[in-house]
Amino acid sequence: MADEKTSTLLSDVSIEGEVIEKDKIIIDAKINGDVKAQEIITHSKSNITGNIKSKSASLGGKLTGNINSDKIIIKKTANIEGVLNQKTLSIQEGAQLKIKAETSK
Repeated sequence: MADEKTSTLLSDVSIEGEVIEKDKIIIDAKINGDVKAQEIITHSKSNITGNIKSKSASLGGKLTGNINSDKIIIKKTANIEGVLNQKTLSIQEGAQLKIKAETSK
């Protein structure tokens, strides 16, 4: 896919409201609102209060909200509170979690 685009939100960005990206988004920012994209990657400084909807989510920051994604990868730097709804789930040792996980078929 040569035409796939990646958006990046750096740590000095703060957003109030919904974030929608058609392809891939990398987040190291503070977001107060839902995030929707094909692929979502969050880094350790990210702080999201809202729900995530994607095909693939790799989470490494703070998230308070629900995640609906086919594939969820939780990195050791993650701090997540909410409900996970996924087909596959991977969690690295050291992640701080307060979650309920539901596997969809």
